[in-house]
Amino acid sequence: MKQLGFNRRHCSACDPQKGYLHGTTSLTQAANGCSRRNGRRRHVIARGTVNSDEQHPVLTAPLRDAHRTLSWPQKSSLFLFRTDGMSCSRELVTGTGTFRFSHPSTQQHLLVWRDRPKVVMVIKKLGNELLPEFLEVVEYLLEAEQMHVVVEPAMYEEAAAAGLCMERLFTFTPEECGRSGLADHIDFVVCLGGDGVILHASSLFRQHIPPVVSFHLGSMGFLTNHPYPDFKQELRQVIYGCQKLATCSIDSQDMGPSGNSLGVMITLRMRLHCAIVRAGQTQPEQVYEVLNEIVLDRGSNSFLTNIEAYIQGRFITRVQADGIMLATPTGSTAYSVAAGGSMVHPNVQAILLTPICPHSLNFRPIVLPDYVEMELRVPASARVGAWVCFDGKQRQELQRGDSVFIKMSKNPVPTINRA
Repeated sequence: MKQLGFNRRHCSACDPQKGYLHGTTSLTQAANGCSRRNGRRRHVIARGTVNSDEQHPVLTAPLRDAHRTLSWPQKSSLFLFRTDGMSCSRELVTGTGTFRFSHPSTQQHLLVWRDRPKVVMVIKKLGNELLPEFLEVVEYLLEAEQMHVVVEPAMYEEAAAAGLCMERLFTFTPEECGRSGLADHIDFVVCLGGDGVILHASSLFRQHIPPVVSFHLGSMGFLTNHPYPDFKQELRQVIYGCQKLATCSIDSQDMGPSGNSLGVMITLRMRLHCAIVRAGQTQPEQVYEVLNEIVLDRGSNSFLTNIEAYIQGRFITRVQADGIMLATPTGSTAYSVAAGGSMVHPNVQAILLTPICPHSLNFRPIVLPDYVEMELRVPASARVGAWVCFDGKQRQELQRGDSVFIKMSKNPVPTINRA
């Protein structure tokens, strides 16, 4: 007899006649039982003696030891923070340390006026096609709602010729569009037409832009979701919305006669901040805010364009194609989808990298996170330069060594959703 300080136990897997413990993996029985792993028996031993002459253990320990429970320490508490370098929101972590989302990251926003809006801008598509609708909306805002109305210089003359009240009708100069003072005085913008009118409104405000309510009177209506026949009701809901809302709670479901007193739901549509830096320079020559996409193409050249792509200053790839574009989720339904890119919901903050007819088998559209900072550079070894345009406008040539730096803009376009 050799004393080892252990007492090996029988189990039903080893000897069904003598054993009383089944092979298990539970914490309470694994301390004194056995289990099968990979087809082999493995004994977990407590204490006692072992007979070296016997193949199986001798049962000497009390039966209650087989059901002995283990005392485990409590799991440490912790916090989980989601941060993007600009803001930080706390996620939900239970007492047991399990992680849960406190809310979806793509929730809509509720616009709350602290007081009644007083100044509104009204713009429409080019031409005289929508002149009667334009004058009808301006007259309603001037007479019925007693608001100050700002229109473009060409439409100011049309409103004066129609005999509208000129006391509260204003216009602006191109120099005022380049400054942020225009946005500091306008509460919201009314767009009459198609998606191109919203792009025009975005170009009028170089930096922050007021909320935009758009009425569908054009050919494309991805962004214009308000019907024009109901424009009076829709505008009243915007003007008188959420006047009874004193806090962020919207549990009352209170609808007043003047409109929705709970607030105005908006979507913050991401824009791209684009800066052109010429070869040998360190400061940008021109800066643009883009709502749809920025496109670099070969222009009228017969050669394919060569563009070097950098992310966070690191070289990624060289694009040999007819062109390349960077689009926002709003612009994913425009030129990007026609070039084979994916359609992305506007509440998903991302940047879409889409090649135009690439001369490659392994370069396909890519969806990038919104925090990336990209550089598109015309290399010095390129045969020819390239051409760049911003939302289909401001087209200009890029020479060898010129670059365009693109990142997410801090100034989104807030579009008012239909109630």
